Amino acid sequence: MNFPFRPRPLACAFVFSLMALLPPPGRAAEATLQAPGADSALADRLRGASASVAASGETNVQELLAAALSDYRTLVQVLFDAGHFSPVVNIRLDGREAAQIQPLNPPRSVQKVEITVKPGPQFAFGKAKLAPFPQNSDVSIPEGFASGKPAGTGVIRDAAAAGVRAWRRSGHAKAEVAGQKITANHLQARLDAELRLAPGPKLRFGQMQITGTTNVREDAIRRIAGFPAGKEFHPDLISKSATRLRRTGTFSSVVLREAEQPNPDGSLDFVAQVEDLPPRRLTFGAEITSSSGLELSGSWMHRNLFGAAEKLRIEARISGIGSSNDIDGRIAVRLDRPAKLGPDDSIFYLAEAERLDEEHYTATRVFGAIGARRTFSDTFFAEAALGVSSIRAEDVFGNRRFKYVAGRFRAEYDARDSRVNPAAGYFLQGDATPFVGFGGSKSGLQLKGDGRIYHGLGADDRIVLAGRLQLGTVAGPSLSEVSPTLLFFSGGAGTVRGHEYQSLGVPANGGIAGGRSFAALSAEVRGKITDKISLVGFYDLGFVDTDSFVSGSSARHAGAGIGLRYDVAGIGPIRLDLAYPVDGGSEDGLQFYIGIGQAF
Repeated sequence: MNFPFRPRPLACAFVFSLMALLPPPGRAAEATLQAPGADSALADRLRGASASVAASGETNVQELLAAALSDYRTLVQVLFDAGHFSPVVNIRLDGREAAQIQPLNPPRSVQKVEITVKPGPQFAFGKAKLAPFPQNSDVSIPEGFASGKPAGTGVIRDAAAAGVRAWRRSGHAKAEVAGQKITANHLQARLDAELRLAPGPKLRFGQMQITGTTNVREDAIRRIAGFPAGKEFHPDLISKSATRLRRTGTFSSVVLREAEQPNPDGSLDFVAQVEDLPPRRLTFGAEITSSSGLELSGSWMHRNLFGAAEKLRIEARISGIGSSNDIDGRIAVRLDRPAKLGPDDSIFYLAEAERLDEEHYTATRVFGAIGARRTFSDTFFAEAALGVSSIRAEDVFGNRRFKYVAGRFRAEYDARDSRVNPAAGYFLQGDATPFVGFGGSKSGLQLKGDGRIYHGLGADDRIVLAGRLQLGTVAGPSLSEVSPTLLFFSGGAGTVRGHEYQSLGVPANGGIAGGRSFAALSAEVRGKITDKISLVGFYDLGFVDTDSFVSGSSARHAGAGIGLRYDVAGIGPIRLDLAYPVDGGSEDGLQFYIGIGQAF
C-alpha cells in the first residue's frame, strides 16, 4: 500500500529558512605573497613564516581571517629581524584589508588572499653598545653588533644573550639585561641600540637538593653528579653534573635548576629533579649471511641493581645456525659501578665464556677481569682491565692450551652525527691487549685499530661517502706459540664482504692459520632513493700476513657489491648486501648479508 507524501507549506518554509542561515559551500582559498624589493632569501623567509600561505586551500573563513590577522605581527617581526624597520604590509581577502574586517561580521566566503610586503630600506647600526662587558671573557660580542653593520632585532637579541652568557661564565649566575634604548632614524635608515647589563654578585655553588621519583639513593646521586659545592659558579660545571647523571642510563629525565635567589653568604643552591627509567631492559638482534648462517644475539640489563645506579648487563650470542660449521656461542656478564673512583670514573667486573668453531680452528675460552673506565667527554672514553684467561684451541698446530694474565686497554672517540646511520663525522677506536703467559704459554702484545669517516653531499645528505680502515698486529710469539683467538683472519660482513667469514689466513704447517698482522679497507657510496630507502655501492679489501706488519706481498682478497637499506626510526636501517669476490681466488660465489644498522 502506498501513502502519498504532501509537504506542508509551513514545514517547507522552516527548512528553507534554516538553509538560508547556513554558509554556502566555499571553494578553497588561494594565498599568494609578493615582496617587491626583497631579495629571494627574505621573500622565502616571509612565505615560510606566513600562516596565510600555510592555510592556502582552507575553506573556513574564520580560520583564514585569523591567519591573516596574525600575519601582520609575524611578517613585521621577520622584517625587523632582517633589519627593515619601515615596512608596509597589506593583507587583502578578496580585495578587503584584513585589519578592517570585523571578526563578528566576516565575509561568507574567501576566494583569494593577497599579501603584499614592501620591506623598505635595510637599516644599519649607528650606535651599537653593550655594557658593562667582562674583561678576558671567552665569549665574544657578535661581529654583526657594531656601527655600520646591517641592523636587526635578531642581532640585538644575540648580543644581549652573549652579554649575559659572558657574565655567567665569569661567575655571575644572576646576570641579566637591565635596560635597553633602541631608536630608529627612518630618514637616515639608522638604528641606535644601547643595552645595559646588570651582572649581579659573583656567586659560589651552594647545596644540591634532590627531588623526583627515583629508587637511586641520594648519596649515590650526589656522588655520581660530583656537584661542585663551594666552587665559583660556572655553567659548564652544572652541565657536567647533569651529563654524569644522564650517562648512567638509569634516569629518563635529569634537570638541574638554580634557585631564584642566592643565599646571604654568596652561594647559590640548586635542585636536581630526576626520574627513573624502567629498571630492566631486554634487547634482541639477528643477522644472516649466506656463508655463516644465522646469528642471534640478545641482552638483559638491570639499570639500578643495588640502588646506586649500578648497571648489570648479560649478553648472549649464538651463531652459525644453518651453516656447515658447528654452532658458536658466547655469554658475557658485566657489572658497572659508576663514580666509584670519582665522578667521571667507574669500575667494572667482567666474565666471559665462549665456544668458537671457525673455518680454521676451534676454541673454548673463559675470561674474567676487573677494570676501570674514565669518561673524558660525551665523545671520548678510555678503559683498562686486568684479568685471567684460559683457552683450549685446536688448529693446524694441534690441540693446545693457553693461559694468560691479560690486560685490556681501550680508547674510543665517537664524533659521528648518528650512531646508527651516520652521515658526517668520524669514529676512532684503539685496543691494546698485553698478555703474559704462564704454564708454558708465551707472552706478547696484540694491537687493534678501527677508524671510520663519513661525508654527506647534496641537500639533506642524500649522498654519503663512507670509509673504514682496520689494522691489527701481534708482537712477540710466533704463529704456533700464540692462541688462534689472538691472530687475525679476513672475510665476512665485518671485514671483506663477498668472501666467507674468516676465509683468508696464511699458509702454515700444511694448512691455514691466522696472521700476525691484518689490514682491511672499505669504501661505500650511500644514496637516498626516498626518505626511507637507500642504495649502497661498496668495495672491501683485506690483507693478512705472517709478519707483524702487512705489505704488498701479503695474502689479500677483495669483494664488491651493492646493498639496499630501509630506514626504521629509532633502530636504524635494515640492511641487505649482495657481494661478489673480485680478488683472492675465491670460489664462494655471490654472498648475501642481512642485518640491522649500517655495515660500519
